Amino acid sequence: MSEDISQDSAGFETRARIDTTRPHSARFWNYFIGGKDNYKIDREVGDQIKEIFPGLVDVAVTSRQFLGRAVRYLAGEQGIRQFLDVGTGLPTADNTHEVAQRVAPDARIVYVDNDPIVLTHANALLTSTPEGRTAYLDADLHDPESVLRAAAGTLDFSQPVALMILNTLGHVAEYEEARALVRRLMSGLAAGSYLVICDGTATSEPMIAAAAAYKESGAVPYHVRSVEEITGLFDGLTLVEPGVVRVPEWRPEGGDGGPSDVDAYCGVARKD
Repeated sequence: MSEDISQDSAGFETRARIDTTRPHSARFWNYFIGGKDNYKIDREVGDQIKEIFPGLVDVAVTSRQFLGRAVRYLAGEQGIRQFLDVGTGLPTADNTHEVAQRVAPDARIVYVDNDPIVLTHANALLTSTPEGRTAYLDADLHDPESVLRAAAGTLDFSQPVALMILNTLGHVAEYEEARALVRRLMSGLAAGSYLVICDGTATSEPMIAAAAAYKESGAVPYHVRSVEEITGLFDGLTLVEPGVVRVPEWRPEGGDGGPSDVDAYCGVARKD
């Protein structure tokens, strides 16, 4: 395990913002999907929560698999060539740009996050095929208009864009605020754009207990919501079949693994 992940070229100011004494959602999730970019505190809390709810590891793994399927569907079947990935988290294998550019080498991807841990890994994301383009923005989900203005340096908003918000909206405490943020982001995208969301859900007592334990650890809380609330995030858009379903049930592929009854739901919807 790496214990020096803040020691790179991101600069002293960014490194100074990193708190290694508290668990951190991006590092915590990285640990659950088998990554090495985490600290001892993240692994300790992760192990404690696995004792409460071992299924949270399955949520992490199957959510990552969903990302790949959704991007392949959009790039391969719908011809989407632009992706705006908000709250991207730490890079691991098969990031959005890697999946998209395998299908369409000319795809353009903008990653958005405002977290110092993620900032230190920005260089790992700033790779691209010669035909395409990949960019990373230090911007905040809570300021959608700024996100869109900054992303316009890479993306052409007169053409369709796939907005990806995976395992991120739970950090927005108020549900109506989360809905409003999604609407404001989608309002800046052209007709034919898509919204992709997946998130943990309050669909079992162990999942609810795991979210409470995570909050009690001192980390920034993550709010799990009902399936109806996840569905409401797509209001005004046309859901792609099979609609809002458990993560493994969205257009499964043969190579996917893990159980089907995870406490996480997802959906893909089109802006007409």
